[in-house]
Amino acid sequence: MLTEIDDNIWLADGPNVNFYGCPYPTRMVIVRLPDGDLWVWSPIRLTDDLQEAVNALGHVAHLVSPNKIHHLFLQDWNAVWPDAKLWGPASTIKKRSDLNFEPALEHTPPADWQGVIDQFWFRGSVAMDEIAFLHTPSGTAIFADLSENFSQSFLEANWKNWQRMIANLWGIVQGKGYAPLEWRLSWIDRTSARKTILRLIGRKPEHVIMAHGEWIDTSADVFLRRAFSWLLKE
Repeated sequence: MLTEIDDNIWLADGPNVNFYGCPYPTRMVIVRLPDGDLWVWSPIRLTDDLQEAVNALGHVAHLVSPNKIHHLFLQDWNAVWPDAKLWGPASTIKKRSDLNFEPALEHTPPADWQGVIDQFWFRGSVAMDEIAFLHTPSGTAIFADLSENFSQSFLEANWKNWQRMIANLWGIVQGKGYAPLEWRLSWIDRTSARKTILRLIGRKPEHVIMAHGEWIDTSADVFLRRAFSWLLKE
């Protein structure tokens, strides 16, 4: 249920969710902070087995939404761990006004995880922004929708023929790993985001985990430069 990426960092895959008629897999990341508390990124559907596995790791102290799409299960996790702090960019906080969030995430990590998890605020799109993260001890970069990396086997098992054609045309597949085309087209001001991805690449991550698709265990630099080639072009 939990896959250990490195010391004190795990991922867990959840069931597919429907996104505009397309089945999307779900994935979360858990980091154990130096004080033993758990930082949970993009929580997936909570089951009894998953709750037991998470409790075996430590106490959930932080529930993190990286963008305004990744919020579906926050309330379920918060009901089980009511003292956990909720975090997200301003766009998530505005969308989920029913929940009580900490101050909006931007470029500077809060003191709660500073020095362990760095963050990178991608903005400039008229549609959506996203906070990417870097778990510095393991060199793991974490993206929600800025990179989608579907395998052909997943698409053949879950998507219709016309949907698979779109996925390949948009480059949200293994070998490219792009952001969806509509998001790329919505990026009016790319200057800030270009500086942000170069700053992240400059940190030389070793792994790349994304919410949707096959995560990258080696050659992270090559993958990131290809996946963000649309953004790196002047």
